[in-house]
Amino acid sequence: MSPAPATGPGAVDVVVIGGGIAGVSAAFELVATGRSVVLLEREPQLAHHTTGRSAAVFLESYGPPPVRALSKASRPLFAAAADTLGVEDALTPRQSLWLAPSGQEAQLQRMLDELPGLERLTPEAAGRVCPVIRVDGFVDAALEPDAANIDVLGLHQGYVRTGRAQGLVIDHSWPVIAIRRAAGGRGFTVEAAGGTSISCGSVVLAAGAWCDELGALAGARPLGLRPLRRTIAICPTSAELDPAGPMVGDAAHSYYWKPEGPNVLCSPADETPSPPCDARPEEEDVALGIERVNESTTLALRSVRTAWAGLRTFTGDGVPAIGEDAEIPGLWWVAGQGGYGIQTAPAAAVLLAALFDGDGTTVPASLAAAGVSASALSPRRFAS
Repeated sequence: MSPAPATGPGAVDVVVIGGGIAGVSAAFELVATGRSVVLLEREPQLAHHTTGRSAAVFLESYGPPPVRALSKASRPLFAAAADTLGVEDALTPRQSLWLAPSGQEAQLQRMLDELPGLERLTPEAAGRVCPVIRVDGFVDAALEPDAANIDVLGLHQGYVRTGRAQGLVIDHSWPVIAIRRAAGGRGFTVEAAGGTSISCGSVVLAAGAWCDELGALAGARPLGLRPLRRTIAICPTSAELDPAGPMVGDAAHSYYWKPEGPNVLCSPADETPSPPCDARPEEEDVALGIERVNESTTLALRSVRTAWAGLRTFTGDGVPAIGEDAEIPGLWWVAGQGGYGIQTAPAAAVLLAALFDGDGTTVPASLAAAGVSASALSPRRFAS
C-alpha cells in the first residue's frame, strides 16, 4: 500500500490539494512521517471557504455513527494540541441543549438511545439551563454536557505553523488545472495555469466541494459529492445572555443558535444544493433562521450585524471518504466531511497517514478504540 516515492528533479512525495482544515491537518500528519509534502491552495489565503465559515462547535452527538467515532477519536487530539500544535484551549466547554417540540419526541429519543452521554431534561430544567427559551414551546429536552467551542483559527494555524517547521511547503494562488498520471501509472504531475507543475508520488484531494472535479482531472470516477449551502447570521439582542451559555437547537436540526459575545449566532440549518462556489447567504435563509429562533426564545432578534454562508459537502451516504481511490494507486481522498469536518479533522488526518503505510484496513489503536473503521470510511465503497 505504500505510495510511490517522489521521482525526478524537484519532485516531492505528496501533493495535498486544499488549504482548509482537512488539507492542513492531512499535510501535517504526512510531513510528520518524514515525507516531503507540498500543499496547494487555489485562493490567495488558506481556509477561505468552509473552514473559515464554521459555527465552531464540537458535538459528539452530531452525524452518523462513523462520524461520531471520528469525533470521539479527535477529542484527545484536541486536548493534546497544546503540546503537538502549540494551541492552548483548542476546545473550551460550551454545553449543547437539544429541544423537542411536539412531533420531535422520537428524534430526541433516538439521540438519547444512541448517545449515553446525553442527559434528559424536563422543559422546566431546560429553562433553568437557558432562561431565554420558551418552556411552553417544547415537550422534551436533552443536555449534551461535553460539547465545546473549537478554536478553529488557532487549530488551523497550529497545523500550518507546526507543519512548516517540519518542512511542509505551502503554495497559495495555485489553481490546479491538470493531474497527469506518470508513465506506468505510478506518480503524478500536478499542473497549474501558466505552466507551473509539480511531480509527486501521491496526490491527496482535500478541497471540499471541489474534490470530485479534481478527481476527474486525474481520471478518477466521481464520488457523487453533494455541496449544500449553510447560512449563519450574527444578530444583536437586548436579552441578557450568559456569553458561555449553551448552544441550543431542536431535535430535527431545523435551527440552532448560541451566544456570540453580546450577540447571537444563529442558523436555519439549511441544506441548499449548490455547485462548488464561493457561497453567499440568501436573505430568505437569514430571515428563516431569525424566525425559528424567535419562535422558540424570547431573544427578539430584529436585525443582522453580518451573515455568511459556506458549503458543507456530503457523500451519498453522509459519511466522509478517507482513503485511497479504488482504481488509481496513489490518489487519496479526504472528502465529503459534511458539517463535521473541523471536529473530525484531527482523527481523519491521523487515519490517512496510517493508511498511507498500512494495508488500507489497519486503524491506529487509539482510533480503533473510539470505533473508527477504515472500511466504513473508504472511498472504495462507492466503486461499482
